[in-house]
Amino acid sequence: MSILLHQFAPAFGLPNGSPFCMKVEAYLRLAGLEYRCANGALPFRAPRRKLPWIEDDGTPVADSSFIVRHLEARHGNPLDGWLSARERATGHGMQRMLEENTYWVAVHYRWVDDAGWRITKPQFFGALPPVASGLVAALARRQLRRQCLGQGMGLHTPEEIAAIGCADFDALAAQLEGREYLLGDRPSSYDAVALAFLANLLWVQVDSPVKTHATGLPVLVDYCDRMMARVFPEYPKP
Repeated sequence: MSILLHQFAPAFGLPNGSPFCMKVEAYLRLAGLEYRCANGALPFRAPRRKLPWIEDDGTPVADSSFIVRHLEARHGNPLDGWLSARERATGHGMQRMLEENTYWVAVHYRWVDDAGWRITKPQFFGALPPVASGLVAALARRQLRRQCLGQGMGLHTPEEIAAIGCADFDALAAQLEGREYLLGDRPSSYDAVALAFLANLLWVQVDSPVKTHATGLPVLVDYCDRMMARVFPEYPKP
């Protein structure tokens, strides 16, 4: 078996500054699948011009969710085979919230907000030569700002964006209350999603009202710390 994960280079002291890349690697580890990483991959060379993507014995698969479904179909389903239809529905809802809504809150604080951008820029573009770094970073920031506006998050006021993000993490905290993992006493693929998004908020140096709020929810902090120690023990808490 040969699984090669193409992803961004590690950033912010995390396995990946992209929650989607980190989600796939977390899934591979939780599922016990052997893999190698091609860090620092270039999005324009990816099958859908986005990261992550994998090569599984030479078969290319793009999009983090389709990657997980492919791995389940080809290598078995040790993480989600025990879930009931109701539990799958809950996990699906949590995943959609984080990936389709919370993600754009993170985009705002990292790429649109000037204070966050000053921290984000060197993390993603600091390895490039100065001239190239400035140009590529400006183009990437402009593209993400446009996407944020097109998605709708960028149309809200800063106060409204903060309220949206806080509500999402309140929902995640309520789901985790009294549980070791997102859906019970065993990890599922949805824990890979939750871990990736929580770590990319709580363990990242970009401050925001949403981070302040989430840091004040012990159930989220404890879950993130516990899961990082289990899945990525080589990355100490900052």
